[in-house]
Amino acid sequence: MTTDKTPLELRVPLIEAMLSHVPFDGWSQKALENAAADLDVSPEMAELAFPGGAMEAMETHLVLADEKLAETLASLNLMDMRIRDRITLAVRTRIEQAGKHREAVKRGVAVHALPQNVAAGMKAGWRTCDTIWRACGDTSTDHNWYTKRASLLAVYSSTLLFWLNDESEGFEDTWLSLTAGSRMS
Repeated sequence: MTTDKTPLELRVPLIEAMLSHVPFDGWSQKALENAAADLDVSPEMAELAFPGGAMEAMETHLVLADEKLAETLASLNLMDMRIRDRITLAVRTRIEQAGKHREAVKRGVAVHALPQNVAAGMKAGWRTCDTIWRACGDTSTDHNWYTKRASLLAVYSSTLLFWLNDESEGFEDTWLSLTAGSRMS
């Protein structure tokens, strides 16, 4: 990779390279350093790209995943669907988009489960749920704005955890669980 890129321009390539190291090294400084080495980027440039280290890289990865989800959902004809079907499709889409990097997701969940990172994990989950609700047409501005996202966070996080441990063909058990959960709401 050419090193004439700015630290900001290196963020996405570093995250993409990092994803192959996360299953072995976790969301760690070592994974970030290995990604930089893969791209022939100096450790100093990687540090400039992510001054907050590997945790910042993981958070940026999650922001990018939410942006990708929003783009995908915007391309679908969601408004012709019932709201629970929109939400179910959106949750499934978010999880399927992460499928290629399932082990990195598992490592990220573990990092967010640490006491010092719980707030960051909640923020990331909340952002994903806000992305989903906005894509599904939610325009609430009262207390419903909060209750919708909080309820969805419970569904999304439980589905994500189920998926991380699901060994069924095509994750059929996860999708059945998600569908059953959406019928309860």
